[in-house]
Amino acid sequence: MKKPKVNYIPEGGTAMQERFINTMMLRGKKSTSRRIFKETFIEIGKIGNGQDPERVFEKAIDNVKPSMEVRPKRIGGAVYQIPVEVKANRQLSLTFRWIIQAARGIKGKPMSKKLASVLLEASTGAGPAVKKKEDAHRMAQANKAFAHFAKY
Repeated sequence: MKKPKVNYIPEGGTAMQERFINTMMLRGKKSTSRRIFKETFIEIGKIGNGQDPERVFEKAIDNVKPSMEVRPKRIGGAVYQIPVEVKANRQLSLTFRWIIQAARGIKGKPMSKKLASVLLEASTGAGPAVKKKEDAHRMAQANKAFAHFAKY
């Protein structure tokens, strides 16, 4: 017998925070992912000069969210990089992925400290996750000449 889906967020986290925890999770270890996220918020409180961790998280997400990206499209034997707008759901997915990849790329620290530093950098508009977004926007800008192929 299937369990009905319960639509609530345990432990007082927002839906976006839960989705971030799920994205960060490896091998189904949600409790580990949740612990790392909690420690990250504590770390942001310490090194962020008393900034509200939830506000830092929200600001980091907003600064990393891409609005444009390029998608390859094959037209007449050639592959063109066509700039397209990013839908809201994909914006969050890309944002979470980029932040987590940036944190995992740092070596020699616990994940909570790495994630805290990446989130603090992203909230100020700097760091590798924001650079990834700017690269995506730069690619879209450079390939604006092929935007008319988007309708095909």
